Amino acid sequence: MIRLSKTTPKPKPTPLKQWAALGALLLPVLLVSVDNTVLGFAVPALSSDLRPTADQLLWIVDSYSLVLAGLLVTMGSLGDRIGRRRLLLLGATGFGAASLLAAFAPTAEVLIAARVLLGVAGATLMPSTLSLIRNVFTDRRARTTAIAAWTATFAAGAAIGPLLGGFLLEHFRWGSVFLINLPVMALLLVVGPLLIPESRDSAPGRFDLPGAALSLGAMTALVLGVKSIGGPVLVPVGALAAAALLGWLFVRRQRRTEAPLLDLRLFADRGFSASVVSNLLVVFVMVGGLFFLTQHLQLVLGMSPLLAGLALLPGVLLTMAGSALAVPLLRRVRLADLLGCSLVCTAVGCLLLVGLRPEGGPWLLVAAFMVIGLGAGVTETATNDRIVSTVPPNRAGAASAISETAYELGAALGVAVLGTVLTTAYRAGLPEEVLPVAGETLGGALAAAAELPGDGGAALRETAVAAFTSGVHLTSLIGVAFLAVAAAQAWWALRHER
Repeated sequence: MIRLSKTTPKPKPTPLKQWAALGALLLPVLLVSVDNTVLGFAVPALSSDLRPTADQLLWIVDSYSLVLAGLLVTMGSLGDRIGRRRLLLLGATGFGAASLLAAFAPTAEVLIAARVLLGVAGATLMPSTLSLIRNVFTDRRARTTAIAAWTATFAAGAAIGPLLGGFLLEHFRWGSVFLINLPVMALLLVVGPLLIPESRDSAPGRFDLPGAALSLGAMTALVLGVKSIGGPVLVPVGALAAAALLGWLFVRRQRRTEAPLLDLRLFADRGFSASVVSNLLVVFVMVGGLFFLTQHLQLVLGMSPLLAGLALLPGVLLTMAGSALAVPLLRRVRLADLLGCSLVCTAVGCLLLVGLRPEGGPWLLVAAFMVIGLGAGVTETATNDRIVSTVPPNRAGAASAISETAYELGAALGVAVLGTVLTTAYRAGLPEEVLPVAGETLGGALAAAAELPGDGGAALRETAVAAFTSGVHLTSLIGVAFLAVAAAQAWWALRHER
């Protein structure tokens, strides 16, 4: 999304109206965070009820972030034309309807379709938030605080989601976790028109429909290729080749068209590019990690959904604390040093997960996630502030779309890549004779073990849990490697900035 023309000038809002508008803008951010976290805790119940295959389970979790990431830039460009607040309210209505479909999905295929529709609607919710913050808060310090609140809201949603979802899962069927979207959407539809100022580009240029198709196609092919690794070799090779071709055509078109969806000139700023990469990789590791941490707590350690949510709550609270801590640190510490240290902190938390054992308690996992959350909170606030604050107001939409796309792409690829590695390692750790009954998911293996009489069920459970834990160790080490690369490139690119 690019906005080369001047936007229509608006009267400067009073501080009270600024913070009221921020409160309304944080509602969709809270919703997206709650939705992602709650679903992770519903995976065991989904596995038992719908009996999805391993690939279907990954699509159930990942299709939302995949579609959302692929459409963020497109919907941001559409919001420039019809008005960002109008698009936000239309998306809220669609999100509520798709949540109802997901809540009562009778099969894995219907749930995947509902998650796709949630991704389409979610893509209309997100593009306006950071760009409006950039235009509403003209003072740099106030804007940094607002961005910290934006980042902390993701963590707050992650904290509320497991607790609320855990309560619902203990008293109702798994579909209830989608129904909690409805009151948030209703509140947004009521307060949005009253508090959020309308904003649009006065001359945005022609809408680039071919570019939108190329971006979504490249994203879909990329994640499909990653998910297919470990199966027939032609599928991942063909999908990844298609992703590379479509991505190259998209970049080529964006460089040549007069009104591109994505302003590639922003990446000429090394600090901007390094911040986007850091943002993507820290979300990649954190969201991908949550995919298996929630399963470890519930399936391996046997904790209820509510207790599992409470176990992750300290880490989520430290993510919020890290977001707040980044505000004064950004005024006193070089960005290169701050990002380098925060990313290393997250990597240390991932390294601690290598010590997880099936017979151990939750304390090591709780401590590791606390370290991960603290580093991630600082990283997210620092990178979003750098991305949004260093572009002029008339290009804030383009910068915001890139930041949000990096976030959602990181979430989609985190589940796709780390989930695929975990599934592959899990299957590799199982004896061939148990693959027909335990080879898809750990949840399916434990359900099958519960139906076997005598020592056979206990042996199958022990084998499956050991294979899953080994997969967690490998996945955590891969996360450490990604974070080390992120820390090195961030420090190198930003080392000359004061």
